[in-house]
Amino acid sequence: MRRSLVPALVAAALLAGCADAGPAARFSSPPPGAAASPTANPATLAAALSDEDLVGQVLVPYAYGLDATTVSAGAAAGNQKLAGVDTPAQMIAKYRLGGLMLVNYTTGDGTAKTNPTTNIDTPDQVHKLTAGLQTAAQALPAHLPLLVGIDQEYGWVTRIRSGVTQLPSGMGLGAAADPKLTEQGWAAAGADLATLGVNTDFAPDADVLGAAGNPVIGSRSYGSDPAAVGTQVAAAVRGLHRAGVAATLKHFPGHGHTTADSHENLPVLTQSRAQLESGDLPPFSSGIAAGADLVMSGHLDTRAIDPGTPASFSAKVLVDLLRTKLGFKGVVITDALNMAPAEKWSPGEAAVRAILAGNDMLLQPPSLSAARSGLLDAMKSGQLSRTRLVEAVTRIFALKLRLAAAKPGPMSDVANADRQAAAAKLSAAAVTVLRGPCSGPLAKGPVTVTAAAGRDQQQSWLAAALKAAGLQVGDGGTRIHLVGYGDTSADLAPGAAVTVAMDLPAVLARATSPVRLATYSSTQASMTAVAAVMAYPGVLWSFTIGAKTRDPRDLGPQEIAARVEGYRLRFYTPAGHRAAFDLPPYLLEQVEAE
Repeated sequence: MRRSLVPALVAAALLAGCADAGPAARFSSPPPGAAASPTANPATLAAALSDEDLVGQVLVPYAYGLDATTVSAGAAAGNQKLAGVDTPAQMIAKYRLGGLMLVNYTTGDGTAKTNPTTNIDTPDQVHKLTAGLQTAAQALPAHLPLLVGIDQEYGWVTRIRSGVTQLPSGMGLGAAADPKLTEQGWAAAGADLATLGVNTDFAPDADVLGAAGNPVIGSRSYGSDPAAVGTQVAAAVRGLHRAGVAATLKHFPGHGHTTADSHENLPVLTQSRAQLESGDLPPFSSGIAAGADLVMSGHLDTRAIDPGTPASFSAKVLVDLLRTKLGFKGVVITDALNMAPAEKWSPGEAAVRAILAGNDMLLQPPSLSAARSGLLDAMKSGQLSRTRLVEAVTRIFALKLRLAAAKPGPMSDVANADRQAAAAKLSAAAVTVLRGPCSGPLAKGPVTVTAAAGRDQQQSWLAAALKAAGLQVGDGGTRIHLVGYGDTSADLAPGAAVTVAMDLPAVLARATSPVRLATYSSTQASMTAVAAVMAYPGVLWSFTIGAKTRDPRDLGPQEIAARVEGYRLRFYTPAGHRAAFDLPPYLLEQVEAE
């Protein structure tokens, strides 16, 4: 028995398009810290604030309730426990808040531990909520917009899941490998967010996925090649800016080369300084060069820089590395402070430590009143200088002044045909064939679609898309099986002729299906795209070596091995679009015995 590289490791991105469906630019990206108008100077505005108002501007909690001023008894109780108020509007007024998070608790979401409630329901509800939040913020002394933040990365970290444009996951965009499509897609999805009143997205994820395939990052990452990830991250930043939405790079200095979950423990980064600079920092540099507005500091023990101290509390990481070496001049915000590594200190002490380390904003303190009290007490004692708070709020106000100039479109444009088309092109370009014949169709009717538990919606979407593609769909015939986020080998169907992975494709290495595909996402657009690939009758993919396009069936074993060993494979799709896909090292390790 010998181990060999096999065609199952060979991936091809399919069905790409290139029409520009993105909205027109809505705000440019001046260097962070520059005032948007000569009549409004952020430093002057910040210096005029009281200590209480300065402290409020650095706080970014979540709030209970679907409306700014009218909430249920349960929501009021939650707000009382968190902040001693009944409603989100009262929270803004009492604490003079600089920002507020939209959250959506979803069972099975690995990041849901920090979101104990849901203040998201429908697009109309979000629009009404954010309007009420901004009304409350306008009553504060600075009269500037509230930063309304959200974790809308797409893929499995998606807070608004219906009624808006849905993109593939970061890994799906990395597989599509077309920065123009990425920018168009993020501009379209960002325009929906802007219209709903969401002006700050805690995305894109700039983490480079390491060989172990970190479970809490996974398909959130754009890939394992630092340069390729950087290209995608920069495109996402540009797209969000075209929509008038602030973009955030996370989780600095890089969460992809760890195996621990920072929601539960403090992950340790064991890389050398040189390895960090070559393997983790390039996407952050690319995003900064593209004008990223915020950087989120990660709860990560960066041993090569400040061993034993989370990066989110380390001036060596946030000031010496991020600001001095990488030149970032925008807003630094912590990852959620209700995560385990930050809760080793009391809420008040954690707030003070985080600001002193170089953060400008504090995300989701576990006790809003304790965080505020801790900061005010530290100012009174001299531990925390007013100058440091003015510096942080100046950066926040510079961002707010730019966002105030954005002009979102009407609600009637949310998820319109042009925006859906931009997402559809990305979804189609992301589809990857990891095993199957070189020419289609990959599935012939009649077919039956099955799915792992909890995938009923995707099963229905795929069945409908296959019917629309001309296949007979029923209870018999060729079996097509879907698996998704969190599924394991136990969720595979041994008798399936086709298996489709809707998240990380590594599970396909344990499938027995002769045809295996990855969409990296479970959206309706992804199901439509993979149905089109399975029904496509022509040549699905081919190698390009030099200037020649080659059918892989014509290549010898040594040529195939050489291409796989290089990790980066280039292909021509049926539409003639050249794409590139970086095979993660953990996929390359999957080999088949002969």
